[in-house]
Amino acid sequence: MKPVLPHAQLDWDDQGLPRSRVFDDVYFSDKSGLDETRYVFLEQNNLRERFAALPEGGRLVIGETGFGTGLNFLCAWQLFEQHAVAGARLHFVSVEKYPLSLPDLQRALALWPELQAFADQLLAIYVAVHQGFQRLTLANGRVTLTLLIGDALEQLPQLDAHIDAWFLDGFAPAKNPDMWTADLFAELARLAGPGSTISTFTSTGWVRRLLNAAGFKMKRTPGIGHKWEILRGTFLGWPEDAAPAATVKPWFARPPAFTGERRALVIGAGLAGCATAASLAARGWQVSLLERHTALAQEASGNPQGVLYLKLSAHGTALSQLIVSGFGYTRRLLEQLHRGVDWEGCGVLQLAFNGKEAERQAQLAVAFAADLLHVVDREQAETHAGIGLASGGLFYPEGGWVHPPALCQLQASQPNIRILTHHDVLHLQRIDGQWQALAGDTVLAEAPVVVLAGAAEIKRFPCSSELPLKRIRGQITRLPQTTQSQALSTVVCAEGYVAPARLGEHTLGASFDFNNDDLTPTAAEHAGNLQMLEEISADLVTRLGADKLHVETLEGRAAFRCTSPDYLPIVGPLADTPAFAEAYSALNKDARQIPDIPCPWLEGMYVNSGHGSRGLITAPLSGELLAAWLDDEPLPLPRAVAEACHPNRFALRRLIRGKA
Repeated sequence: MKPVLPHAQLDWDDQGLPRSRVFDDVYFSDKSGLDETRYVFLEQNNLRERFAALPEGGRLVIGETGFGTGLNFLCAWQLFEQHAVAGARLHFVSVEKYPLSLPDLQRALALWPELQAFADQLLAIYVAVHQGFQRLTLANGRVTLTLLIGDALEQLPQLDAHIDAWFLDGFAPAKNPDMWTADLFAELARLAGPGSTISTFTSTGWVRRLLNAAGFKMKRTPGIGHKWEILRGTFLGWPEDAAPAATVKPWFARPPAFTGERRALVIGAGLAGCATAASLAARGWQVSLLERHTALAQEASGNPQGVLYLKLSAHGTALSQLIVSGFGYTRRLLEQLHRGVDWEGCGVLQLAFNGKEAERQAQLAVAFAADLLHVVDREQAETHAGIGLASGGLFYPEGGWVHPPALCQLQASQPNIRILTHHDVLHLQRIDGQWQALAGDTVLAEAPVVVLAGAAEIKRFPCSSELPLKRIRGQITRLPQTTQSQALSTVVCAEGYVAPARLGEHTLGASFDFNNDDLTPTAAEHAGNLQMLEEISADLVTRLGADKLHVETLEGRAAFRCTSPDYLPIVGPLADTPAFAEAYSALNKDARQIPDIPCPWLEGMYVNSGHGSRGLITAPLSGELLAAWLDDEPLPLPRAVAEACHPNRFALRRLIRGKA
């Protein structure tokens, strides 16, 4: 990843209007910003009529180059609310290299009082918007905004979507020519759906010619205000004389679009299951959430405190991209919870506890913007933490702790979700287009679609038994708060972590045990956790009186994490394993072969598992990813990241290594 300016650099003129310092250009007209947006983008793309024509469950996808102040988005959303039926949905995908800071966005949007109801919703969740794909959910899931933060020609090639209408609203071609190139227009064409429309405020001849060459039929049309002419057009198709657009390999291609009754079973009501149920329910699915225990979040998702901790790489790996995007998505969700009891945005401090860790942190500080993470020395670290520490480290100001059951409850309480506890699914069978969840001969529930979200327990089903999921036991220790330990004001991590107190108790953990299947807490692991606390802060050990505690009397909790060999979650549609091996057997001999054979999917079968110790960050966004696979929507992550999380990656590797 390249380091980026975290935010747009703005100047404000005498009328209180924003101007980009980098591009020396205005964000909107000083005379008629609203009128111009509505005329150039909404009218030229016939959005009023298209919104009104959407059926129940229908959607329209708008793509934009240059999010800016979000004015075009808010105007489109307002028009959508005015004319679309209640069950329709709006997707808005916009690329922005320099997003506005929250104070600047507040100031800019205050210029448009008639949009305040929409602007307030956006501003309320405009947090943790960092580089890469950032998904924001608005209007109870009716409106989805996906921001691609970064250079347009780095971000758009990673997008998997079908765009119905394009807004070209970068700064003027003369000011920012990089946003008006043949390469970028080829990306717009690749993403354009059949009959896609396009409009832009510029009428520059070379822009029109480049768009025509990319497959759009552009024409000049009268402008508005001081703009004499603007451009509008429609997509005719990929140009015959152009090299064909890259196609997705069949084992990662989308399954045929689901057209049946929108009902789903989700098996497992931890973080992954509740997130999946929430994302589907927001899209109008009727979801039955099956849980074998007496309540939600009884296993790994049931700890009193989990940490929003970002274990990143400086090299832009798929896992790193997933973590940054997932962190933002979860962090925005938490705004709906009760601060101080359900979560706390107190920051997370990762100590540089040895030379290797200090070197890793220095690389991260170069690769990422300071508002996501920055290096602090020992004195600064102690100021953040409120306790004595042995070293400085890396501080994540937007991090914190979460009570995972509260997040599960928030997501599972959405309309359209039926929670079925004491439902232990032992067997699955498909009859007459329905997946039936069975316990013995008893049918517990049935639906056309089933999502396996029960961590490593999904290996009990033959269809998912080959997935290489591994259970790792982890134990946390609960330590009573003392008068002195109240000073701890941020989560502090080394090999383990300790969090500021929730309801009078600190959470300390967590152990890693690959060989123990017993979930009874052990004194030995409490002792190990106390040793980790000593490594974090000898001062905090004293404040807690932890050096005088008897490990046999300590209380805690053990649960199984579930992880995959590459530490990425497993999210997406499942294939028929034997049929997959047969269809793509040519890969045994030549890994460069791409057989022209559709993937043999298990119709209506999906999985969301393998989140390891990162479930708070990866599971909620994975629910969105899974819903996008099912509803044929824009993916909330780069295509390569979605493929890296795809269940088929393991069957593919076995074939290529000759082990299938």
